[in-house]
Amino acid sequence: MSTGWSLYITVLTLGTLAAMAWLLWAGTRPPQHHEPLSWDGIEEQDHPPPRWWVWLFIATLGFAVLYLVLYPGLGNWRGWLPGYEQASAGTPFSDGRQGWTAVHEWEQANAQANAQLAPWLAQLAAQPITELAKDPAALRMGERLFAERCAQCHGSDAGGGPGFPNLADSHWRWGGSPEQIYTSILNGRDGVMPPWQAVLGDQGVADVAAYVLQLGNRPAPAAATADAQRGQALYTRTCIACHGPQGKGQPLLGAPDLSQPGAFIYGSDYAAVRQSIALGRHGQMPGQRAALGDERVKVLAAYVWQLSQAPAP
Repeated sequence: MSTGWSLYITVLTLGTLAAMAWLLWAGTRPPQHHEPLSWDGIEEQDHPPPRWWVWLFIATLGFAVLYLVLYPGLGNWRGWLPGYEQASAGTPFSDGRQGWTAVHEWEQANAQANAQLAPWLAQLAAQPITELAKDPAALRMGERLFAERCAQCHGSDAGGGPGFPNLADSHWRWGGSPEQIYTSILNGRDGVMPPWQAVLGDQGVADVAAYVLQLGNRPAPAAATADAQRGQALYTRTCIACHGPQGKGQPLLGAPDLSQPGAFIYGSDYAAVRQSIALGRHGQMPGQRAALGDERVKVLAAYVWQLSQAPAP
């Protein structure tokens, strides 16, 4: 936190406490003698607050002052209690002090949980992913990991959405084997489709889009001024290196199978395909090794893999 913000918070906090103390002092002074004000039978009184209220107010102020001395609360002040000076330590009590912090408490609880799970995770990690997919306990853990780390993008049902692939079907841009899925989750993926507008021009983009639709036995809209035959020639020069001569894709490059409409994660209609060709696409899948570790990633991979093995309803 910058010095300016630290001073701002400190002055505002202490000023509020000082104002509360003054309010208490002003409200407990002996009443001033003056003529009572009355109107329409209602008379104004001048009584001090009840003693229990005064003592409760004093206790509140005292608690606030004590809390701000012991714990962080005044800008960059870390608190007087041992342990707060290194509140962002990376391991439980790695600062060598015994004071409590929320970070230390979480780190300690996390370390204890990991120690308890370590033997079981080691047993799971020794099994092939295909065997883990048959273990109900492993699948329950994988389901929880999916809800925590994956559902935000791929959906709670793994059905995906615009820009995020469906994990419950058979269309895998980077390969759908258990090992390939494990690698994708562990290290992440970075898929780039370069833009071709500057190279092909508007008409060229339209022609290639028409040919791409034809690969999946889908015609371009009747209103589109596009020629799939011209698009095939352009496709051979610009797209074949990644997507292959028949548009079947290349898992090593993350290039999708253009003959399968379900493989288009940015939309498979003519307008969406045309936009993808013209402007390109860039999708990034973050790796989960740092967050989960190799063992949990393997359990998660087993859960994701079995989603695509379930028979269609």
